[in-house]
Amino acid sequence: MDHPHNSSDPAVADVRGGFTSTRFVLVEPSHPGNVGAAARALKTMGFSRLVLVSPRVPHVQSDPEAIAMASGADDVLASAHVVPTLADALTGVHWSIALTARLREYGPPQWTPRAAANVAHDQAVHGEIALVFGNERTGLSNEDVERCSALAHIPANPAYSSLNLAQAVQVLAYELRTRYLSADDQAGAAALAASAGAGLSEPAGPRAASDEIESMFAHLESALVALEFLDPANPKKLMSRLRRLFARSGLEREEVNIVRGIAKHILLKAKHPGSDAS
Repeated sequence: MDHPHNSSDPAVADVRGGFTSTRFVLVEPSHPGNVGAAARALKTMGFSRLVLVSPRVPHVQSDPEAIAMASGADDVLASAHVVPTLADALTGVHWSIALTARLREYGPPQWTPRAAANVAHDQAVHGEIALVFGNERTGLSNEDVERCSALAHIPANPAYSSLNLAQAVQVLAYELRTRYLSADDQAGAAALAASAGAGLSEPAGPRAASDEIESMFAHLESALVALEFLDPANPKKLMSRLRRLFARSGLEREEVNIVRGIAKHILLKAKHPGSDAS
């Protein structure tokens, strides 16, 4: 997925990664005004990469309400990429974080926006990352959440926690800008350890992309079904828990290949019991 890697923000010019490797993904946005306001929120924080997943209004980039709410961020709005699925939006992404309005029992690790920004800063130097926001009314589905590496939750007033989509984008974009422009990496690492719990270890090799990880999970699930360890008619939360476990590890491409190799071996053994699958 090609995106313009530019910014009119002078502070961004000397920053490697971060601003140019971060994309903001809006899943099925309903209101053109929110799309325009989100574009404005991004531009004010120095970002320019907006991806729209199946927006309700076709050609929303040229909608008059969206243009009006963009309020000068017409370039960010006009260059927004429209794709049919979240999988398409995450093509080439090795780490992503989903914003959720409610705490979830299952799914990836969950952090505050500030802790998430610390992790995003560390991940952006390794390649493409994405922040994922759900529909204004229903938010993100469990399937969408589990496709992401981590969760962010804005700790708003519990008595009135309603946040507009563009406001949520603004909060995350602000935290990311603050972290990306910070010159004190040691302070950032200390904040990460304090607020995000167990951090991600430094990778020895290239990080696995989202589509590679999804293929790994599909392969692993098939193997577990073949072993009769996973009952497809009653899966419970097994795959959700495994996704959570792998999300904490920060998968490298070689590690994904190892898991897929194990799954392949299991499937061969299940198909031909007693044979040598090697």
